[in-house]
Amino acid sequence: MSFKELSKKIDVDRVKSISKLSEEEMAYKAKRDAELKAIIEGNDQRFLLVMGPCSADDPEAVFEYAKRLAKLQEEVKETVFIVMRVYTNKPRTNGDGYKGMMHQQDASPTGEINLVRGMVAVRKMHKRVLAETGLTTADEMLYPDNLQFVDDLVSYHAVGARSVENQQHRFVASGIDHPTGLKNPTSGNINVMFNAIYAAQQKQELMYNGVEVETSSNPLAHVILRGALTEAGEAVPNYHYEDLVKVMNAYKKTQLKNPFIMVDTNHDNSGKQYNDQVRIVQEVLTNRSWNEELKQYVRGFMIESYLEDGRQEPGGDVFGQSITDPCLGWDKTEELVRYIAENI
Repeated sequence: MSFKELSKKIDVDRVKSISKLSEEEMAYKAKRDAELKAIIEGNDQRFLLVMGPCSADDPEAVFEYAKRLAKLQEEVKETVFIVMRVYTNKPRTNGDGYKGMMHQQDASPTGEINLVRGMVAVRKMHKRVLAETGLTTADEMLYPDNLQFVDDLVSYHAVGARSVENQQHRFVASGIDHPTGLKNPTSGNINVMFNAIYAAQQKQELMYNGVEVETSSNPLAHVILRGALTEAGEAVPNYHYEDLVKVMNAYKKTQLKNPFIMVDTNHDNSGKQYNDQVRIVQEVLTNRSWNEELKQYVRGFMIESYLEDGRQEPGGDVFGQSITDPCLGWDKTEELVRYIAENI
């Protein structure tokens, strides 16, 4: 086995000190985090939206989106609580393609990738959104070891479909103090997802960054339904009424704390047909209205939206358009959030 050393051991505290929250900002974040926790626990009946770009690649476009989203949050704050997706990592099926902000080329003459500078950029973006717009942020825990670099900034963590079966992800999730959504795997097997949530809600012992640790358990770990994909590449949604009832009943058979179902409106639920997110939201809200019990379980959406509709290839020049999965543009996003606020 051979690894080429690219840098010395990274000083986590030094990296974190570059974009550290002030005492006032920490107090504000703690207040927002307490509200989010109350929503997951069912003590606050507002509907949760975790929404934003598929990938946060352009800091200026991300911030422009955040400013608009913050105004919209203020408008619907009585019924809807919004956490902004600032997803700085991108899972790749075969390892090729855009991998996220940490892997973006540095603006040096050599154009080299520098992961430390990338992580500094990640922290700056999360902090800027919080400090300048008042929105707290979500990110995907693609690399468990990187959690220590953003744990003070991020308010909602997600474990993706390709990571949810991994024991390291499950055990690290059990040490997170914030809501953590675990997606069903791409196979669609909900038992795998529930096993992951169970593991995240228990105390665990593991080696983390070279140290033996025991986690506290994470009672805020919960379901995200994102659809499935057959071996033939066919998208199979799992947001229909029967799917939601099946997951609700599966929750009832467990002793899991804080049952909460979030529906991911894109990915294999939409077949990456980004405009279908509107239709999916409408159907799910209708399904909730048919079943009062289901309404207590299905209380969140994950929505991919940005400034412009669709997607472009990396390096494209359309400001605020996704370079990974296609997203809803701002006009449709605004209309959709208002629809949710009026129909939950």
